Formats: sequence, C-alpha cells, structure tokens
Amino acid sequence: MNQNTMKTLQFQMIKDAISKYCISELGKEKVDLLSPSTNKKQILSWLEEVTEAKEILRKSSSVPIHGLKGVQLILNNMNKGVPLRPDQLLAVYDLIDCAEKLRRFMKDKEGIAPKISTFVYSLFDLQDLASEIARCIRNGRVDDYASKELLKIRKQIAILEERIKDKIDKVVKSTKYAKYLQDAIVSVRNGRYVIPVKKEYRKNVNGTVLDASASGSTVYIEPEEISIIQDEISGLKFEEEVEEHQILMMLTGRVEKHEQEIKVSVDTMAHYDFVFAKAKYSHAISGRSVQINEHHTIKLRGAKHPLLHEQAVPLSLVIGEEYDALVITGPNTGGKTVTIITVALLTLMAQSGIHIPVEEESEIAIFHQILVDIGDGQSIEQSLSTFSSHIKNIIEILKETTFQTLVLLDELGSGTDPAEGMGLATAILQELYKKGATILATTHYSEIKDYATNTEGFQNGSMEFDIETLKPTYRLIVGKGGKSQAFAISLKLGIHPQIIENAHKITYKEEKKYGYSDDFRKGELDRQLGSENKHIRSQKHKVKEEQKKDIFEFSIGDNVKIPSLNEIGIVFKPVNEKGDLIVLVKGEKQVINQKRVNLYIKAEELYPEDYDMSIIFETKENRRIDKLLSKKHVEGLKIERNE
Repeated sequence: MNQNTMKTLQFQMIKDAISKYCISELGKEKVDLLSPSTNKKQILSWLEEVTEAKEILRKSSSVPIHGLKGVQLILNNMNKGVPLRPDQLLAVYDLIDCAEKLRRFMKDKEGIAPKISTFVYSLFDLQDLASEIARCIRNGRVDDYASKELLKIRKQIAILEERIKDKIDKVVKSTKYAKYLQDAIVSVRNGRYVIPVKKEYRKNVNGTVLDASASGSTVYIEPEEISIIQDEISGLKFEEEVEEHQILMMLTGRVEKHEQEIKVSVDTMAHYDFVFAKAKYSHAISGRSVQINEHHTIKLRGAKHPLLHEQAVPLSLVIGEEYDALVITGPNTGGKTVTIITVALLTLMAQSGIHIPVEEESEIAIFHQILVDIGDGQSIEQSLSTFSSHIKNIIEILKETTFQTLVLLDELGSGTDPAEGMGLATAILQELYKKGATILATTHYSEIKDYATNTEGFQNGSMEFDIETLKPTYRLIVGKGGKSQAFAISLKLGIHPQIIENAHKITYKEEKKYGYSDDFRKGELDRQLGSENKHIRSQKHKVKEEQKKDIFEFSIGDNVKIPSLNEIGIVFKPVNEKGDLIVLVKGEKQVINQKRVNLYIKAEELYPEDYDMSIIFETKENRRIDKLLSKKHVEGLKIERNE
C-alpha cells in the first residue's frame, strides 16, 4: 500500500493504539508489521480471529499469555557453548508452564472460538523439560538436590563452615588475644574469616594479613588455626562451581534440544498476544467485523472515525452500486475532509484484519491501492507552491490508478484561478473515472457539483449545516449538493433581504426572493439600504462645489494655518491654476497647495482698508528704492525680489 496514504490516513496511530494492549514486545512487533491484504480469505480469517477473541474476553477477561521478557535473547544465545544462567532457565520454565495453561484455557473455549483455539495444537508437550528445570533450579540458584555430587560437596562445605565458626569464635573470646584485638568481632575478607587486630600487635597473632582499615590502625588477620580449614572450603567451593556448571550445561543441552518447539511456543504466544490486543482495541472503539467484497462496493452504516471516538458524527453512505464517484461540497470546517478520510481509513483497517466502528450490515470493498491527495503538501525542501504540490501528487495518482483503486481528492482544483481550477478538476475526475477508480472528492466549485448532477456514475453529497445555530452538524447528506451558506448565514445575521437578492442575481443570474428574518425589525433593516433619490445626489454635489469654492477665496494677506509645518503663514499670492499658494512663513516664501492650508484670519480683519501690503512682504531697502524710482529714473538702480 502507498506509504503516503498510510501516513496521511494516520494508520500508524491505529497501530500504536492496538500496540498498547500487547503485553509482549514480540506482540507489539507483530502489530507494527500490520499491513492491508488484498486476499479476501486472508482478511476474513483475520477478522474472524478478532471476533472470537472478543467473545473469549467477554466471558473471561484474564487470558494466560506470557510476557516473553528475555526469551528472545535466550533463543538467540543458544548453541554457543555457553550455559544458560539459572534465571534464564527459570524464564524457559515459565514459558513452558504458561503455554500449558494457555493450552488448557483455549481447549475449554473451543465452543465459542473454534478457529483460534486450534492454535494451541501447535504447542508441544515440554512438561518433562519443565519438570527437570524445576527440580534443578530453585530460588534463583542450582538446587542442592540437582545432583548427588553437588549435595555431597555442599554438605561438606556446611560442616567445615560450622567448624571454622567455632574455632574463630574461640579465638575472639580467648583471653590470650583479647588485648590484641581492636573489637571482639569476626569479619569476612575475600570469602575468608578474619579478626581485627591492632596494628602494633600484628606480630603477636599468628596468621596471614588479608586486609587493613582505611586509617591503617587495624589489620585483618586470618588466624593460623583456621587457615587450613578455609583452604579446604576453598577447594570444595571450586568443586561446587564445577558441578553447578555441569548441571547448567546439562539443562542448557536439554533446552537446546527442544529449541524449535520452544520457538513455536514463543510464536504462538506472540500471535495470541497480537490477536487479543486487536480484540481489546475493537472493544474500546465499539468495533465489529464487516462483510468483505471484491466488487468495489462500500456500504457504511453509522461509521465513525476511530481516532475521534465519541466526538465522531456517525457516517452512512453507499458507493459502488448506483455510482462510483461521490463529490462532496459544503462550507469549510463542515467535515468534508474527515468524511472521506473515515471511509479510506476504515477500508485500510478492515483489509488489515482490524474491526471497525460501524453498525451491522456494513460492508468494505478490497482495493489494491488507496491513493490520496489531502493537505497542501508543502515543504521547505521542495519549495513548491500549494498548487504545484497538488499537481505533482495528482500526476502520480493518475499514473497508478486502476479499476482496483480508491482515490481521495480533497479540495480538487484549489490554489489557482477559479475558472481554470474548476476545468482542471473536472478533467481529472473524468480521467480517473475512465480508469475505473472509486472516487471520493471534496470541492467548493459549484460547477463540479453541476457536473456530478448531470454525469452518469457521479453523485453529489453535502455536509449538513444548521442555519439556526449557524454551525455545521458534520453529517453527510448523499444526493444533494452543498451550498456555501453565505447568503443564508448573512440573512440570519441581519443583512437586508434586498442585498441578498441582489447578490443572488449577480451570482446565479436569476431572481430569487428572500424573506425578512424574524430576529430583526424591518425598519432597522431598511437603514442598510441606499436610495436612488436624485435630490440626495444633487445636495452632495452642491456641498462639494461649495467646499471647492471656499478653497479658491484665499486673498493676499490672509493668515493661514499650515498643519504639516505646525506654523502660521501669510498669503503672498493667491491660488494659481494648479491650486498652489505662495505663503510667507517665517520670512521665507513657500509654495504650498491649497489643500494643505486652512484659513486662520482674513486679511480685512487684520489690516485697515488700502493698507500697503508691501510693508509686510518687502524689505525696507526695496521699499526705499521703489519710492525713489516712482519719482524718477536712476541709472543702474533696481529691485531684486525672490518670487
């Protein structure tokens, strides 16, 4: 199955959920290897196993399945000339014992689980091996009675240890050594009994120094009286180790002799763990087995997305009988994408032998491929636009699609020019249909909805929207194309019906009447409307003309405010044909557009009639020259002005 499909449909999350019910690592490994089959008999067999396991769990919640901890490592280390440790042999014993319990348990369930109860017949009777391990290994060590020789050696060691304790006890309590000892206690160093002697009396005690205290003030001496006995014990300990090794090698050999039978037990136990994990998951999601067909018909009754649990809205649809392509339209966040993903994910699960959350009479078709185009598919590495990424994916879908393919297309044709996107989407649907694919597509294009309505093999569907609550219900309605609901929502929220009617006419090129909402008064709604009254337009025009006229009445000497400079200036020259004024600001003449100044004080309010404005605008020298030139011509005399 296409790996992109598995990832997009979040199939790994389903496997992770099942894996949590496994008690063995091998069981979890089997879950992780779960993949869909295209063999109908195989799929039905898998589903039947889960159904029987659920029935067993209904009658008995406790199933004797071994955790198999460490068993795989034991099997991997066999036939290497190294004996198994006592704890490893006990693990083998536990496996054999658990397998025997499981055999008895499952034989008792043959009536309700005839299929999976037969798995125990593959288990071998290894009770002789288990009994031998139990006889030789107890409390995590080789038992005294594992062999006569081992029993004899350990008895001798015990006798000598009692003798040595008596002797060293006498040394400690002896008055002969009392003043030499640091404490009247017996210690053990390197497996040998010693007494603590003060350093200065080291030579007063016959024996061998085996250790010293950290400060060096005390030495630990093995008295001469007991060293001979301790040497005997050391020799016996060596003989004990040799005998234990021989016993462990004997047991290891017997385990290795039954290696294949043990592996069968491990595999059988892991498979039971795997099957019962799927059964527990089925119970958790209210799953059930379904009918399986090879004629590409999907029938879902009350189906739910398994990862949404109780939040999922039940889905019912039939595809593959009267039509093979379903085009779902409707508003955003209405559940279109979840709907098509649910269909595909349940198909994937059923083909993998997993129960699915549906009602009775549901049916799943076998597909060799499930191909999807969902999500924007953008990545930094690809540096592709959303549309380009979709097209690259769709190209691969077109290449791989056959009559045994289920195709999911989400928001087909989006991300580009609406007209071209719609045309491209329709052409893609046509080509996929020609290839015999079963198609589930979502779109916003009303033209594709029309295409589905008028094309054989296609069917419309829509996601229900509650206009009263202004919320989607996430329920699929087959046989009816969806609407964006923009007009209905706007009307509900209080847009005037006449505006909606105009919008409808612009969109659909037809007349349609919309009534008033009960929640709004007509008078209040009417305030939204404009008017065709020419008097209103003429008044607005008159106001504009008056404003325009006021602008051109600036006179020389008017004081004006200049907001951009936060200054007050004096008009030197009135507005020209470009709408510019020359304004004296802080002794400098600046050209400023009339729109950037505001009248502050009119000139007639500031100056008397016939006031000589040159006093304001001209320098004293220029005024003197002007007065002189007004009387007579003076050669070389002129006035320089910066206009």
